[in-house]
Amino acid sequence: MAFLSSLNISGSGLTASRLRMDIISENIANVNTTRTEQGGPYKRKMVVYESINDNSFGSMVEKQLGTAKGVRVSAIVEDDTELTSVYDPDHPDADKNGYVLMPNVDLVEETLDMMAVTRAYEANLTAFNAMKSMAAKALEIRGE
Repeated sequence: MAFLSSLNISGSGLTASRLRMDIISENIANVNTTRTEQGGPYKRKMVVYESINDNSFGSMVEKQLGTAKGVRVSAIVEDDTELTSVYDPDHPDADKNGYVLMPNVDLVEETLDMMAVTRAYEANLTAFNAMKSMAAKALEIRGE
């Protein structure tokens, strides 16, 4: 059963990392969006992870020991950093003084976040494939 729980942990990491990659891609795609359906410029989104645990006694013991059953996305929140004003009087969303509120998306920060989550995804995939390979070898040994 340890094989299955290890696969579940890596699988949950893969799923959470994939969603974070999607959110980062959305942020990059909206780096210049000054008008949204909610009104105002696009606001950067961030993913919040949490450990997967149920409320059983075993889960509480595992939590105290520092072991987890995986990870999941608990929320997608908007970044509350200030929006930047750019002087562009010809822009359709410019105010009476010619300033346009731009999204709080920083391409360098998004690129670094994407690199970090890509490494996390690769690590989970490597662990998943290693466990899968060990399970296959164990079945070969048992079959002989």
